[in-house]
Amino acid sequence: MSAPRDIARRSPETVMRLKRLGAFHQSRLSFMRVLTRRMASEGWRFSRPVFDIDTSGVGHAVYTATGPERAYSLIAFAHDLPAEKRSDRVIAEAWDATFTLFDGVPEPENISRLAKQVPLQEAGRIGETELSLSRANRSVRLWTHVVDALAAGRQPDPAQIDAVGYLMRTTAVYGSGKFGAADRETVADRPELELPFQAEMLSVYLIRTFVRDLVEHMAQATGGDRAVRLDPAIARQLGIGNSTGLGMAPFLVNHPILFNNWVMAREEAIARVRAVPRASAAEIALFRDLLARSAHSVTLWKTAHPLQARKLETLRADLAALCALAATDVLEAGHPWDWLCTWSETGLSEEGQELLASLILEPYPDLVDGLAHCMSDSNTDAFRIDGAMPVSDVRRLLQRAFGWASGLDWDKPETCARAWYVSEEKLEPRMGERFDEPIAAYEQPLAPARDATAAARDLETWAADSPIAAFLLQHPEHRHTIRRAQMSRFAPYGEIRDNTISDQVLPIDMLRAKLSFFGATRFDPRSDRWVRICMYAGAPYPEELGPDTADHWVYPQVPE
Repeated sequence: MSAPRDIARRSPETVMRLKRLGAFHQSRLSFMRVLTRRMASEGWRFSRPVFDIDTSGVGHAVYTATGPERAYSLIAFAHDLPAEKRSDRVIAEAWDATFTLFDGVPEPENISRLAKQVPLQEAGRIGETELSLSRANRSVRLWTHVVDALAAGRQPDPAQIDAVGYLMRTTAVYGSGKFGAADRETVADRPELELPFQAEMLSVYLIRTFVRDLVEHMAQATGGDRAVRLDPAIARQLGIGNSTGLGMAPFLVNHPILFNNWVMAREEAIARVRAVPRASAAEIALFRDLLARSAHSVTLWKTAHPLQARKLETLRADLAALCALAATDVLEAGHPWDWLCTWSETGLSEEGQELLASLILEPYPDLVDGLAHCMSDSNTDAFRIDGAMPVSDVRRLLQRAFGWASGLDWDKPETCARAWYVSEEKLEPRMGERFDEPIAAYEQPLAPARDATAAARDLETWAADSPIAAFLLQHPEHRHTIRRAQMSRFAPYGEIRDNTISDQVLPIDMLRAKLSFFGATRFDPRSDRWVRICMYAGAPYPEELGPDTADHWVYPQVPE
């Protein structure tokens, strides 16, 4: 029998590099999968009390999800959007559909009020009974193909379904107090919303059901008695697309404790599984099955971006090597998962290593799933600066979190080539060229390593036993950096260990990291600054959701 082995979590120096963060994949701890497992295990009930959509596709619908204690309702508004107004930009003013997640079951007067506000999105206002605000546009080519096919009495072309993967894509799913919605604090103590982004994930899950129903409705309006419904197996292949730009990247920098909790939970799960002395036959069989399904999934992952295309080519080779290795008896030996992960450090690319790290978690729900409850941020005191802390302790914290940056020359143009700012015209975060554009005066504090280097330099002349409050009275410009340093006591994985303003930075790595925790798949960068993804592809619809379908839906079945 194999001896117990104590496996430490991987170090922040290894994990928190942008290249590795940009290789993260969904896992058992991803927020979409946590939600579907909860809804299935708790026996949530779903209904569609309202579907008032006319033959031109205009109207509204209500989808209600009822859990053990509460109900939540997606109110969907469908619009007839002229082609020239369709845009994925945040600053668009009209969409094919707009949505809000209502806390409870809406009365007619609630719907009447929201019908005047939700279609306006940012220009309108919702209230404390609304938990999210979102909108979506059709993937016009696939939408038209599916409507025409169903209206003519046939199923759509599977190749076209695979090529796109969604009938609509959202351009924003807002929550947590934005535009008048309920603040996070008002619902955070509810078990079903305790984890991050659960209201937003529920919104998208119900939006997907509405989109399926709407495309079938439009086919019936066009084809009449000839029309057929979408084959359930084809419908399950369809997710909800999403276009995500630079606005998501600052989130990771601005929420170091929350991001730490996500990464630490994942790293703890990996360490726990690596410490398993022996894998059972059932655990090995599940791993091999999901590995084969992952290899098939990667064949469906399409991208035109050169960088991602190269990563995909490498990942396919990684998976071929991993499948060949897993077919041998290595998994029957002692500590198989630790052996595999150690082998992967030289045998696979970072993309392959991180996919393997996700896959080894799958056979071990008892070791992994409870860690999801550690992924929210309830440490409200961490934001408060401890002014009594001695300068010597602050120096030590700065060195531990940002010592990797001490060798960077911040006077070199390439080291600080970029600057983050908010565009007044577009109302979106932007990254510009510091020395080519007049943006330095508007720079956002999204370069923690540079700021930490400056703070450490100014601290050099201060006595080691001086309270940091005295230093901050003379150098208030360093308050945000000292706060981050003190936060690092509780958040070792809270800081990205790369220069976020260099001429080599790829913001899509930050987007990929965050979206992987959502549970997104099919990352398709359109530049180094925005990406398209797919959400809930393969997931069961409400009428199909149960303990047998709630979890591994993210891995598509390998065709016979």
